[in-house]
Amino acid sequence: MNLLRKKHPNEFINHQHAKLRKCLSRFDLIFLGIGAIIGAGIFVLTGIAAATKAGPALVLSYVLAGFACAFSALSYAELAAGIGGCGSAYGYAYVGFGEIIAWLIGWDLLLEYAISASAVSVGWSGYFENFLIAIHLHLPNSLLHGPFEGGILNVPASGIILILTGLLVLGAKLSANINNVMVIIKLAVILLFIYVAAFNVQPANWHPFLPFGFQGVVNGAALIFFAYIGFDAISTAAEEAMNPQIDLPIGIIVSLAICTILYMVVTALLTGITPYFHLNVSSPISYSLHQIGHHLIAGIISIGAIAGLTTVMLVMYYGLTRIFLAMSRDGLIPEFFAKINGSTNTPIRVIVICGIIMSLFAAFIPISDLAELVNVGTLAAFITVCAGVIIMRYTHPEIPRPFKTPFSPLIPVLGIISCAYLIINLPLITIIRFIVWMAAGMIVYFVYGRIHSNLAKN
Repeated sequence: MNLLRKKHPNEFINHQHAKLRKCLSRFDLIFLGIGAIIGAGIFVLTGIAAATKAGPALVLSYVLAGFACAFSALSYAELAAGIGGCGSAYGYAYVGFGEIIAWLIGWDLLLEYAISASAVSVGWSGYFENFLIAIHLHLPNSLLHGPFEGGILNVPASGIILILTGLLVLGAKLSANINNVMVIIKLAVILLFIYVAAFNVQPANWHPFLPFGFQGVVNGAALIFFAYIGFDAISTAAEEAMNPQIDLPIGIIVSLAICTILYMVVTALLTGITPYFHLNVSSPISYSLHQIGHHLIAGIISIGAIAGLTTVMLVMYYGLTRIFLAMSRDGLIPEFFAKINGSTNTPIRVIVICGIIMSLFAAFIPISDLAELVNVGTLAAFITVCAGVIIMRYTHPEIPRPFKTPFSPLIPVLGIISCAYLIINLPLITIIRFIVWMAAGMIVYFVYGRIHSNLAKN
């Protein structure tokens, strides 16, 4: 059986399954990207990476990671506009590389999105606990941590996943509207931090600027890359975008540009008001504001962090269900999950099964140490997308391309090189875990997917 059988791009547009409703505007897509990108990166990882990896030079780490993402984002924009579909890099790999590579990328993305949403829910739980303490409510420790951390289960982390499950079941437009409100809230609190911090900078805190050398900048980029992975979730909204050929590229590029600028400004100010070696805490922005006496502002920032982390979970959860749906439509996962509910126009079966699995992860497993595992999977997907642009320029020159990656193949090649460079700077154990997960995926493919895929049946 041919493992390299490919789909034609038109098959993603003209599939026979029920369509998702086109309801997302350009504004929704931009805010979808901002909702996914700005979250744990600013509110959690910035302090940890500054204290342990790069110091004040973390601002350069964001530049390095931002460039790697920019090259990939331009490639995503071309394929999202030209091919569409809700499968993101999985769908593009099906056209460019064939079924077995597409399966591996899809399997990779399922891990990336599920672990991302679950890990962020654990961080959300920590901020929610602080909020409860502030209003003089206390949950027992056994209900705030899983069994591996001295508790029984993490109720807030599991609970927020279940709440988002209900929200996504009700429809993409309602979810987008709530995401837009929360994005506005978190952008407001970030601008508030920028305003307050700008008047409290101590330039001496920026010295030494490179305490860990340039290697620290690279290591910092490999860690905080987790902060950037959300922009690819926009491409999973292709089927629900009202004008995908134009709005998807705009949503991807504009959201990435806005978030990169905010990351750099916040990082520079954060290390300017607090010595970098004091920032190895779970809430560095609030911590820094407490240190300079702005306790009320720190409390407001915590509320913004809850909103910010909620939007990350919402968008990553949304992206997970759409990739799951695309793989189910292709028969690589049981087609039972491809059913679209007639009243809500949402894949309820996919949403519910994903919600149950992620809520169990969030309740019982400490997932914070898997951020780097998410990174290596994302970087692998980005490399595939960049290579797909180059290959499909030759194999499918007839595809209409409303947006073309500029300076191709240079930009895609730079994307491949920069992502590969970040991968080799991740810990070896992270790469080993990734290989084990992909090996498990190969077993699933040969036992089920290879036999049941629609291309095999046809």
